[in-house]
Amino acid sequence: MPSEPLTRGRIVTAAVGLIEREGADAVSMRRIAAELGVGVMSLYNHVPNKDALLGAVAETVLNRIEFTDDPGAHWSDRVRVQARAFRQIAHDYPRCTMLVVSRQLHSAAGLLPVERALATLRGAGFEGADAVRMLRMFIAYVVGSLLREVGLTPAFAQARPLTAEGVDPELFPEVSALAGLLSACDHEAEFEFGLELLIKAMEAHAGRREGTR
Repeated sequence: MPSEPLTRGRIVTAAVGLIEREGADAVSMRRIAAELGVGVMSLYNHVPNKDALLGAVAETVLNRIEFTDDPGAHWSDRVRVQARAFRQIAHDYPRCTMLVVSRQLHSAAGLLPVERALATLRGAGFEGADAVRMLRMFIAYVVGSLLREVGLTPAFAQARPLTAEGVDPELFPEVSALAGLLSACDHEAEFEFGLELLIKAMEAHAGRREGTR
């Protein structure tokens, strides 16, 4: 049976899998060729270099975001939908998402999520500077939540097991009292909690702006 033909899609898929297993630093044209069982030079017929390959990975991940945005919904509901959609793709491809946020993508795939978010915020009446700041705030929040879930944040932010045993309640009364809560973490619930706080802050900001007019 003839082997499956080499295509750009196969190359990118192999790179996505390698990044999720070992991180972006593991990617090289030689390593991808070995993954696919082909000669390294054959890759260059489809992808010019490693940088182009990483860009293709980022675009592929962004293309998998499933937006179910309702233009007629209230802006706060639209923000929730968009934030959850980005979180879902980040959850499905955590290491590739780190690659996405580290690269400047000027393709349609890279710009579409940004366009959607900015259009929602501008449609809600936020000025350009505020809309850009809010977009960056949400990206930082989603990525920060993701890093905590996959265990790449400082220990104090992670859901590491922590009990009151061995903790001096006189020196650390709050840690001792809340050790049970500190030892557990429902990532979904915590993400939704933070998302609601951000949206409430945005609503308050919008209200202050309206009050100055």
